[in-house]
Amino acid sequence: MQTDEYRANTTRPIFGVDVDSLKPGQAAIISDTTFGFPVRSLKDIPPGDYWVQAVFNRFQTYHRSDGKTVKLPPDAGEGQHWATKPGNFYSKPVKLHVDPSSSTPITISMDQVIPPIQPPADTKQVKYIKFQSDRLTKFWGTPTFMGAIVLLPAGWDTHPNAHYPVLIHQGHFPKDMQSDAWRETPPDSSATGQKREAQQLSYQFYKDWNGPNFPRMIHVLIQHPTPYFDDSYAVNSANNGPYGDAITYELIPFIEKQYRGIGQGWARVMTGGSTGGWETLGVQVMYPDDYNGAWALCPDPVDFRAYRSVNIYDEHNAYYYEDNPWKHTFKGGYRDSVDHLYSTFMDRNQVELALGGPHGRSGGQHDAWESVFGPVGDDGYFKPLFDRNTGQIDPTVAQYWKDHYDLRNIMERDWAKLGPKLKGKIHITSGTMDNGYLNNAALYMEDFFKSAKNPTADAEIIWGDRREHCFTGDMSHPNWYDSRTVHQRFMPAMAAWMIKTAPPGADTKSWRY
Repeated sequence: MQTDEYRANTTRPIFGVDVDSLKPGQAAIISDTTFGFPVRSLKDIPPGDYWVQAVFNRFQTYHRSDGKTVKLPPDAGEGQHWATKPGNFYSKPVKLHVDPSSSTPITISMDQVIPPIQPPADTKQVKYIKFQSDRLTKFWGTPTFMGAIVLLPAGWDTHPNAHYPVLIHQGHFPKDMQSDAWRETPPDSSATGQKREAQQLSYQFYKDWNGPNFPRMIHVLIQHPTPYFDDSYAVNSANNGPYGDAITYELIPFIEKQYRGIGQGWARVMTGGSTGGWETLGVQVMYPDDYNGAWALCPDPVDFRAYRSVNIYDEHNAYYYEDNPWKHTFKGGYRDSVDHLYSTFMDRNQVELALGGPHGRSGGQHDAWESVFGPVGDDGYFKPLFDRNTGQIDPTVAQYWKDHYDLRNIMERDWAKLGPKLKGKIHITSGTMDNGYLNNAALYMEDFFKSAKNPTADAEIIWGDRREHCFTGDMSHPNWYDSRTVHQRFMPAMAAWMIKTAPPGADTKSWRY
């Protein structure tokens, strides 16, 4: 739990090796040649007493429909997090003396196992769905499931003739409805300070959702972890399979049929932040007829000329600037609102290298992007954009990213076809001091929106001056606060837009009560 691949600066020393078919009692060796982070080798650990722990992330062999065989960690209901994955082995932390000069092995026994997760129970308004996808099962060669958390509108049970629009809320694996700031009871009497205020905001959402004049929609949180990450990015990809089609043509229609959704593209809108922000925009761009509005909050890189702090097209190295061959100036990875640099782009990638090895099996953010945006390599795993040790960029992979997943490039390239279908549908928020430099890609996107012609884009970008990740559009409150008021702020506009753009004869009345 002390391994932070997002900021990287707080990560404690960790070393990882790949082992194959490990048997009970068989040793897996961590030696001074094992790659580690933030120190590269065990020999760089100063002698002393340390708390030590070992964890074993179990893989599964997949025989994919593309003919590739790969070994990857399956999700076990936890949302693809190795530290909490049911079935993974681990040792209890023990305090040991470590001396790199000693040849005496330190032995650790992984005699603990992470238990299964108890699934949450349905309530009157909150329903939990587990859904097997035919498309994904065929791709992975084994039964493959997605999940969804469905929040029903007030009056769903007392208005049996009503059919409803659907709001799809994209993002990292949500464990339950509380993940979306929903609370059906007042704050705990023991809660104080920010914790109490957060609980009050979650309870307010519950009251507003069930109050008069609130837009009546079906709210859907999607669970779609892959063997690479807690989230598929909701689009088709060569390494993860047809998640975009599975969600759009299997899961969403199933939910609409089950809970009386209208079931047409004009009656589906999306929102989400960060990963969910990219998904919201990406799905709208790639399925322009199947969704009718994207409120993309603090999205991941939407233009790869600003892949965080890296221009993957015009620069040769992802880790450092090449303006001076005698000195390396490293590119930023994580900063705060006053531009204090916590970790470099190299730091953030090399902690994942220590966690997941050369095949990108860390479950971390950069490995996830590579698995979604990249082509398949000869070995069946994703072909890397850049060398994890040196930072050298592969221009052929960069071109693949550009052609398939650079959202600004795709819109600019195909605007004659996409423009009429996207006009007025796109809304983006971004803080100008996003911790991961994501605002730079949003700036490039804004430039395109301003220049788009025939038709004009009529897109909206809301900037948060000096706001960090993830700003959602409210400058009156801090980010943690306004993330809990997203629905109240955006859903009235979503409803108004759907009513305005509904085709003739569409049901715009049965759900308005």
